[in-house]
Amino acid sequence: MVWGATSYDSRSTLVVIPRPLTANLCVGLVIQPVVLPFMNSIQGGVQQDNARPHTVVVTQHALQSVDMLLWPARSPDLSPIEHVWDISGRQVQRHPQPALIVPVLTDQVQ
Repeated sequence: MVWGATSYDSRSTLVVIPRPLTANLCVGLVIQPVVLPFMNSIQGGVQQDNARPHTVVVTQHALQSVDMLLWPARSPDLSPIEHVWDISGRQVQRHPQPALIVPVLTDQVQ
């Protein structure tokens, strides 16, 4: 799994999640090292889907200093990051050197 964030004119670094995402893993790999600094740099709000690791207390507590944007459940077409993933996926498919290992794929997507 890969995690990323976008704003009007910038993006976060991509985070490769090496195993199934839990709330504690989300906080330790994504929220504390990436989301909080990114949000401080852009002064915006966070929109996230309703995946279980995003909605549990430990995750919500870690995000208490961030403005959260309400988003309807089951509405991926309204989520800008879903369009970014689609574009990134098409770019990777057109890449002349197919990625055979995760670090190469991560470099191609970055």
